[in-house]
Amino acid sequence: MLQPDQIYLIDKPVHWTSFDVVKFVKRHLQQHFKKKIKVGHAGTLDPLATGLLIVCTGIKTKEITKLTPLSKTYTGTIEIGKTTPSFDLETAFDQINDYSSITVQDILNVAKYFTGQYLQTPPIYSAKRVDGKRSYELARKNQNPDLKPVEVHIHSFEITRMALPEIDFIVEVSKGTYIRSLAHDFGQKLGCGAYLKSLRRIAIGQFNIENALTPSQWAEQFNTP
Repeated sequence: MLQPDQIYLIDKPVHWTSFDVVKFVKRHLQQHFKKKIKVGHAGTLDPLATGLLIVCTGIKTKEITKLTPLSKTYTGTIEIGKTTPSFDLETAFDQINDYSSITVQDILNVAKYFTGQYLQTPPIYSAKRVDGKRSYELARKNQNPDLKPVEVHIHSFEITRMALPEIDFIVEVSKGTYIRSLAHDFGQKLGCGAYLKSLRRIAIGQFNIENALTPSQWAEQFNTP
């Protein structure tokens, strides 16, 4: 049921930013209820990623601070033997390396290595602020923002398919973990490089993608009697 004070689970499409989803929800709610409504989200998803975005509206926006720290679960694909500056497909490949010596056991060992606490440096193509500016803004100007490593926690990291150079995975991580950086670091540890080929968020704490609606499905509610 549509309400101005609600928590909505949205399945974010590829190429949409998290802010695009917020604007979409806000526009429809304000047109429907004929008043200004505050809208925010709990946990950014990159434009190339899909999946669960928690959108809070009205007085429910006060709950964002409680929702943001929840663990996140993702599925995705890492491709080894190639790297990009953004650690995903936002930028072109800058290195192509031989991965023929990599074994199944090597991959399983690296996945185990990254389970638990580790210091992770965010991608330079990220929304992290450096001297008051977004890191990606500096990176796109060919500047090299100085990003400090942050301690993150990988609760679980399971390899679900290996068809080299592709590796599918499911991972549960703490707040602030960049899966792009995890893919990059995974490749560094293997010694052949890697980037994040695809990513989908399937859970945030107890909230699950199975209960989410795409933006178009969510908007269809406005046409019901």
